[in-house]
Amino acid sequence: MGFFSEFKAFAVKGNVVDLAVAVIIGAAFGKIVSSFIEDVITPLVLKPALDAAHLSKIEDLTAFGGVKYGLFLSAVINFIIVAFVLFLIIKGLNSIKKKEEPAPNQPAAPTQEELLTQIRDLLKDKQ
Repeated sequence: MGFFSEFKAFAVKGNVVDLAVAVIIGAAFGKIVSSFIEDVITPLVLKPALDAAHLSKIEDLTAFGGVKYGLFLSAVINFIIVAFVLFLIIKGLNSIKKKEEPAPNQPAAPTQEELLTQIRDLLKDKQ
């Protein structure tokens, strides 16, 4: 099998295509979360704190002469929201999935001693 045919087989596998779709949706979801932080959370929740600091966006928070910890706080808030939304999605999917039925009880396999005893008896019968 040639290099390009191997690559083609790899590239069109379902897992690679699913991963590509997930990355694209993740990027779009990231934009939604960023907009949610900047346009909803910051004005509603952080507005009094930002007004007291004479700032309009959380990203503008600085300390020690230029350390932009506001960007870090914004990233942490983004992460918490994404993690929470993903938690809710996974929890919803898990509740939708049908509970798998337990496998029927299989009879216990013979122990090693029982197998050796059977082999011994078969060898005796052959002689």
